[in-house]
Amino acid sequence: MHQRLLIVSGKGGVGKSAMTAALAIQAARQGRRVLAIGMTESAGLASHLGREKLRYEPDEVRSGLFALAINRPEALDEYLRVQLGVPKVTRIGPIARAFDALASAAPGIRETVTMGKVMYEAQTNEWDLVVADAPPSGQIASHLRAPTTISDLVGVGKVREQVEWMQTQMADPVLTGLVLVALAEELPVVETQETLALLDEDDLISVAAVYANRLVGPLGAKVPSDTTTPVGSAAALHHGIHSEQRKWTKQLGDHTGLPYLFGATGPPEVARRLADHLEQL
Repeated sequence: MHQRLLIVSGKGGVGKSAMTAALAIQAARQGRRVLAIGMTESAGLASHLGREKLRYEPDEVRSGLFALAINRPEALDEYLRVQLGVPKVTRIGPIARAFDALASAAPGIRETVTMGKVMYEAQTNEWDLVVADAPPSGQIASHLRAPTTISDLVGVGKVREQVEWMQTQMADPVLTGLVLVALAEELPVVETQETLALLDEDDLISVAAVYANRLVGPLGAKVPSDTTTPVGSAAALHHGIHSEQRKWTKQLGDHTGLPYLFGATGPPEVARRLADHLEQL
């Protein structure tokens, strides 16, 4: 994938945070300067990068790989200062309360501020690649549509210029791509199909890749006739899971398969082993 910004989404629980970390680790191994961003809930990304939590300011978590978590009041403060030229707010409390009131009254404000931070980092010269751990696929549409929502509300001025810039950057397949992660199960596959259909209809962003995660390979041996024994039962279970996954990956369409990581001892190892697999593709 050649884009400068990759936005990673998928149904909750499919491994999108692990995938975000793996993509970032793989790129850093290639000598690229990478920023991984937790857009809304950053605990999963932090754990896969071996950290308890992430700050708003980027921290180097390994050579060439930095990470941060978006804090919306701080992101709004930065947006007002950098993009609109408003003096720095010294106390976050008042702006946080004002932000909540504004976001409740105007649709798309929270999402636009979050997307704006991601896209601002992607267009700086600080990073060769930005990988964002986005909200689940059920919520991603509101974030991708947010600049259009604000553009429709604001007729002229700097805010209108900024959201139009965001729309242009997001829709450029050379600059920005969406990565979708799914499991080979009914609900994740159906939600991925719905997301792909929505994106195709709205033409908001290009899909850079679709990954089917935690796939079990073929057994490589016949299932014993006696499935009441531990070996026979395990073999039958393995065969059944593999057959079911094959059915759903066919429904998923064009995708890249990722293996089930047997024996992984924790999130950091999962991310490293996924990055190892990505390097072999």
